[in-house]
Amino acid sequence: MIRKGPRNLITDVAGLRVGQAEDHKVRTGVTVLLPDAPVAAAVDVRGGAPGTRDVEALDPVSLVDGVDAIVLSGGSAFGLDAPSGVQSVLRARGRGYQIAPGLPRVPVVSGAILFDLASGGNKEWGEESPYRALGKAAAENAAESFALGNAGAGLGAVAGRYKGGVGSASSVGDDGFTVGALVAVNAVGSPVIPGMDLFWAHPLEQDGEFGGRRGTVPPMDIDLPPDMKSAVRAGANTTIAIVATDADLSRIELKRIAIMAADGFARALRPVHTPFDGDLVYAVSSARRPLSGPRPLCVLKLGHMAADCLARAIARGVYEAETLGEFKSYRDTYGR
Repeated sequence: MIRKGPRNLITDVAGLRVGQAEDHKVRTGVTVLLPDAPVAAAVDVRGGAPGTRDVEALDPVSLVDGVDAIVLSGGSAFGLDAPSGVQSVLRARGRGYQIAPGLPRVPVVSGAILFDLASGGNKEWGEESPYRALGKAAAENAAESFALGNAGAGLGAVAGRYKGGVGSASSVGDDGFTVGALVAVNAVGSPVIPGMDLFWAHPLEQDGEFGGRRGTVPPMDIDLPPDMKSAVRAGANTTIAIVATDADLSRIELKRIAIMAADGFARALRPVHTPFDGDLVYAVSSARRPLSGPRPLCVLKLGHMAADCLARAIARGVYEAETLGEFKSYRDTYGR
């Protein structure tokens, strides 16, 4: 029996913390996954319009075998400044990869961005974007508990026609292994079944975590959903996510987890991985628990858990979001 963890957050995976910072005048923000020590990581990119920093360093053939932080940021390409702020905090703490004795340590910080430049707010920030400072602030307040919805990278996010946001969820298997997911939902596609108030992910819900709505799903129209984001354009969307586990996995195994976890997008959003989204999933391992039994079977189960956990996190991020300006929340739309 798979159950949610005690916090129902990605931080149920031991050794992980999350920090967030927002600029409400700009209507944007940054979310940082900060492990206590470098963690093995991999990434799977499925969307047609990604924006990233240092994802190549996560290739299993690369020199560096762990990351010090992963950053999810608003701001489109401007948000790629956020990892620099996180990196400055970690360098001051003595974190980072040291290629040889006596040389400076270099914190390895990977990041991905979403487009929230149409979220309203004042985007005329001058020569210096706010994202380096937001990244620094997010790293400095990292903790095991954190807000969902209009927080961090989710502040300016929009999912279909609904206000998007930051979501998280966790799952614990009967073997004791934990999987967690963290996501900023800013998708072209809709998280809601057309003509209903049910999330696509509703069969996976645990303990009413995104409203507890139930109903019989009618025969589906295979056309595009009417409540997907209007005025679709390239580079204006993206759902970016991290899945984590305490299982001691290699980077090649984590790559398979990331690939499997990407199916969580398809269980929670429709359509998904479009030319207009930069969808991607990071997979990380805190390596606190050794695997027991055949490794491929363990990876199969963990990847399956990760996909379902990510789908729940997506629905939860939309459910927890609040109306902001012209962008109406799911709960205000359906009176929940």
